[in-house]
Amino acid sequence: MTTYDTRVLDALRPLLTAEAHAELPAADLDDLADLQQDVWLRLLERLAVQGPPADPAAWLTRTVHAEARRLRRTGLREQPCATEPAADPRESDPERHTLTRERARTLHAAVRRLPGRCPRLIGALLSPHDLTYREIAGELGMSQGSLGPERSRCLGCLRRIMAAEVAPYARRGKGEGQPVDR
Repeated sequence: MTTYDTRVLDALRPLLTAEAHAELPAADLDDLADLQQDVWLRLLERLAVQGPPADPAAWLTRTVHAEARRLRRTGLREQPCATEPAADPRESDPERHTLTRERARTLHAAVRRLPGRCPRLIGALLSPHDLTYREIAGELGMSQGSLGPERSRCLGCLRRIMAAEVAPYARRGKGEGQPVDR
């Protein structure tokens, strides 16, 4: 940018501030700063493509009005959050993430130890593809009507396997999360 350009920008700065305050009189300082930044950005974009405006003051006034209208329009659609959105605790808390993965590994290991066709049935129920009962029954070669009772029997077996694995940890004794001697 040449010396002339910085002098023009310095001369336009008070006009921009006055126009921004006139367009957004009740706005907070962030909105005014955003408006001014948007106008400077439009000027830089224009300088790169078309060169400087013939009448910088008139161009600045028109651009402030247009950008203020845009901010008001988007402000009607965008509603700020009262608080920051809660982060997914599984992503932000390494301990929780590790425990969740460990529980999933324990569950899948228990499912693999189920008898008969239970591993395939529970695996289909846990599938990320969200299969319907009809699809699961077809995949397992069984009638859709017998799927419910079979599922119930398999879940009962899984419950007993899981209870046997977590029972030592259920009663807190000598140490937090340590197995209890019997």
